[in-house]
Amino acid sequence: MSGLEEPRWPAHAADAVEANVVLGVALMKPLVLICSQDAEFYLFLSHILEVDGFVSEPAGGAKEALAKADEREFQAVVLDCGPTSLTGSAICARLKREPRTGGLPIIALIAPGAENQHLDLLKAGIDESFVRPMAPAKLLDYLRTRLALPKPGSNAIENNSWLSYGSLEMKLDAHRVCGNGHDIHLGPIEFNVLRHLLEAPGTVFSRDELIGGAWPANIHVGVRTVDVHISRLRRALEAASTGIVIRTVRSAGYSLEKLDG
Repeated sequence: MSGLEEPRWPAHAADAVEANVVLGVALMKPLVLICSQDAEFYLFLSHILEVDGFVSEPAGGAKEALAKADEREFQAVVLDCGPTSLTGSAICARLKREPRTGGLPIIALIAPGAENQHLDLLKAGIDESFVRPMAPAKLLDYLRTRLALPKPGSNAIENNSWLSYGSLEMKLDAHRVCGNGHDIHLGPIEFNVLRHLLEAPGTVFSRDELIGGAWPANIHVGVRTVDVHISRLRRALEAASTGIVIRTVRSAGYSLEKLDG
């Protein structure tokens, strides 16, 4: 995975994601970015994820991964680290430095013969790593635990952990948001921001309070970054016709409110 060459990916890889994303409203399947130069490995891993209810998209290196992160709302990143690949840690470090991707869990799949990459990956901020060959269930269990997703086949309603306001409902353990009967596709930061607002509708939260509630403690975030995520969240709520808006209170912050009338 040199990060320099861009592999030729199967045409259906992007189509599968497009089918699930329309105007910010989508079927709520967690979206995983797979950084790999090996098209066959991507197809193998994407199939495993798809069977378990995930959607995936490929990237050849850090530059492409960051570009796609500007277009998509990913929930996790998987790095394919082979024995001749020396840039897995560099890609991880680059993603962790960016506010847009810094909060995403990044998992390294280390091929036999590449075990010496462990230390560099740890220094780069990797969240978890597995040495191949490995049971796919290990990766799936980690993703579901980290993203607080229910196990396949479980009755999520029985876990009873909802937040609601008007037509807007948030299922915390399933990482799912519904508005006016539509599933709303949100990235982890937008989800956390909305959760913070939903916990006290009508309350005005400062940008610093939203940063504390939505971003990992070790990530430096500027106030303008909060505005960018609020803007994306507003577009998603509007696209789903929720009747819920995020109001800007000058010099104070943001609050979640119902549209008048």
